[in-house]
Amino acid sequence: MTDALGWRLKIGVVTPSVNTVVQPEYDDMRPAGVTNHIARIHIPDRVVDDDDDFGALVSDIDNGVDDAVRRVLTCEPDCVVLGVSIEAVWGDPKAGAAIQDRLRSKFGEDLVLVHAGEAIPAALRAVGVDEGPIGVITPYQPGSEPHLRTFVESCGYQLQTAVHLRAPTAVKIAHTTGETLRRELTAIARQRPRAIVQFGANMAMGQIAAEAESWLGLPVIAVNTATYWHALRSNGIDDRKPGFGRLLESH
Repeated sequence: MTDALGWRLKIGVVTPSVNTVVQPEYDDMRPAGVTNHIARIHIPDRVVDDDDDFGALVSDIDNGVDDAVRRVLTCEPDCVVLGVSIEAVWGDPKAGAAIQDRLRSKFGEDLVLVHAGEAIPAALRAVGVDEGPIGVITPYQPGSEPHLRTFVESCGYQLQTAVHLRAPTAVKIAHTTGETLRRELTAIARQRPRAIVQFGANMAMGQIAAEAESWLGLPVIAVNTATYWHALRSNGIDDRKPGFGRLLESH
């Protein structure tokens, strides 16, 4: 017998305790027969005034990932999604793969981890962007940019423009307004990148990115949309979902 509600797919999700966006956005994208099961990575809501503070925030997240995965695995999910984006590229463009290796060594080689480090380049390729310049928007401090640039270049692209909104704390990332996002997306688009990519899983971007694609005339990849899309497609779920852009509507 299969799970009564998750009869097609059970997704385990690990996301920071301060994150209020991943869970509702993933649920909005959830097809019938797919269920999401959340485990929280306990971290304090740090004040992030500078790059050192931001690095400490990333360390807090990394130190709590393993315990969160341990908890969510008890519901026997088909895969685990890392619902936090910066950790998957911090310090090494292959950081996500290293986290997967670490978790497999603890919890078994059959663990399937979906993370931004794989999902974002897969999403760009799916919408036909195989190379060229891209723009990036984040809620982070500017010190994140070298890590993002290294990641973008490792995927075969060039980081043309990066806008960092400098959220004062992790919780306040979710307070970023739609007006701010629309303004900054428009500014990035003036440079005519091949696509715009958003990092920062606690920034509510899924539906705004979908809207922006229509008036900017280029792909806008929201990180939560990319990771959830990748989890679905990697597990054979090919349902199309309107309202979250061309990635979920057409690919």
